[in-house]
Amino acid sequence: MKFFAGSLLVAFLLGGCQKGKGSQMVQKGSTVKINYTLTVDGQVVDSSTGREPLAYVQGSGQIIPGLEEQVQGMKTGDKKKLTVTPEKGYGPINPQAQQKIPRQKFQGQKDLKVGSVVQGEMGDRQFQAVIAGINDKEVTLDLNHPLAGKTLQFDIEVVDVQPPHS
Repeated sequence: MKFFAGSLLVAFLLGGCQKGKGSQMVQKGSTVKINYTLTVDGQVVDSSTGREPLAYVQGSGQIIPGLEEQVQGMKTGDKKKLTVTPEKGYGPINPQAQQKIPRQKFQGQKDLKVGSVVQGEMGDRQFQAVIAGINDKEVTLDLNHPLAGKTLQFDIEVVDVQPPHS
């Protein structure tokens, strides 16, 4: 009888160790998967709903700093509402990120209007910009990230955490 009770205790302890293994804490170097919904100014602007969770390596700069900082220390299954300020998100709006381009560079583009997103190239770099203004001579492009200057609200759930590779 004593052997049987001891075996159950060992099995229970081992089972607990294995269970803990699946509940890793997010730390630098962890591979993390999260489900998220991003809301800005009361509007949902992005979500992983209906898609694969977002996967990234903690501490590698693959996601915005404010989100990465607040996910640190969470565990698989944890859910949290997070607020990320512009400084820890996509940055404040940079007034120098507006460029005036001669209108003739947009020949053949019929549907130019303020608020439209355009794509182009500067040298060998591709960019996206929002049209901030249009007149007869020029088009003003805003090259700031569309979420620059915005406070970001995230609802997240940590779906999986894999320990850092040694």
